[in-house]
Amino acid sequence: MEALGHVINRPAAQAAAIGGATAHGVVAARTLLLNPLTLLAVGAAGGMVAGFLLYRYRKEIALSVSRACGMSKDFVLQQKESLADLLEETREREADAAAAAGESSDTDVPPKTAG
Repeated sequence: MEALGHVINRPAAQAAAIGGATAHGVVAARTLLLNPLTLLAVGAAGGMVAGFLLYRYRKEIALSVSRACGMSKDFVLQQKESLADLLEETREREADAAAAAGESSDTDVPPKTAG
């Protein structure tokens, strides 16, 4: 047993073991992708696991979704308020500019005389 432990500790042996495992993984993946029955079985098993997890954590998922909806509503309301503030500022600036233009045009025009 000791001899086997010393062989595994060598970098060349580790590289060979990793390469062999990788090659075996590639062959296994190719088999799964090329065999429709195996792919169907893996998909069904994955779907069952996903369904179980959705069922098990359904309350937490519903709470998270409702919290996210509430946060999105708050975000939309904040954006509407911000837009309303910007529009109000723009209107005030336009009104100030129009008032300033009106005052300057009133002083340039000579007053009308009666008669």
